[in-house]
Amino acid sequence: MILVTGAAGQLGADIVSELKKRDIKYIGIDIADLDITDNKAVDAYIKEKKPECIIHSAAYTAVDKAEDEPELCFKVNAEGAGNIAKACKEIDAEMIYISTDYVFDGDGDKPYETDAVKAPVSVYGKSKLMGEEAVSSELYKYYIVRISWVFGKHGNNFVKTMQRLSGTNDKLNVVSDQIGSPTYTTDLAVLLCDMVLSGKYGEYHATNEGYCSWAEFADEIMLQSGSECKINPIPSEQYPTKAVRPKNSRLSKVSLDKASFSRLPEWQDALKRYLKQ
Repeated sequence: MILVTGAAGQLGADIVSELKKRDIKYIGIDIADLDITDNKAVDAYIKEKKPECIIHSAAYTAVDKAEDEPELCFKVNAEGAGNIAKACKEIDAEMIYISTDYVFDGDGDKPYETDAVKAPVSVYGKSKLMGEEAVSSELYKYYIVRISWVFGKHGNNFVKTMQRLSGTNDKLNVVSDQIGSPTYTTDLAVLLCDMVLSGKYGEYHATNEGYCSWAEFADEIMLQSGSECKINPIPSEQYPTKAVRPKNSRLSKVSLDKASFSRLPEWQDALKRYLKQ
């Protein structure tokens, strides 16, 4: 049986759908079912359910807000992940921890390998790195999967924001000097379910194929949506945010190739399927 945390979220909901499709027994839980920051509650719940694997997709993801409430962010992303990992160790379960490109500083223009130096520049990035360290220090049966620029049917995302704004604007300013890869939750869920109980433990990068800037992503959204809204590329300095965003979010997929996992489809193809859905 597989336990999915954050099952009501953008990624968690798609993981649950994919497990259902494959007829794999699962339990999906969210914050109303279990407070992952409560160590005793987590320990008791996981010992009772005895899953073979936990896919931990629950997280604090409000990147800018985290700068104002770091304690809560660290409590959820670092302590919460540690609580899950300790409970997994107790029952000898596997754990899949969903992490982020924000664990890197975003310098340079080369794709980050999984073993590249971690140097997060935001509270959110630091909290997710601490979560990674909590998992890897407690377990040997773990997968750390780093993703970026997530979009899916459930929850808010960049695609929905662009579509909403294009309805009332004929021109939008979008940052053009942050480069990365969108990640479609439906595609990612397939990979995560392939990983479940595969025994191919380790660190992975998993985004849709191809790189783009946020402005190029927005351009493609307008094109595929049939919108006449024009995208005006601007530098990050013209769109200040509370949390520093990495300018280089390129993630190398060599780790997937080495373990014989399939790479996710091209991001433009993923966007097309998302818009149809």
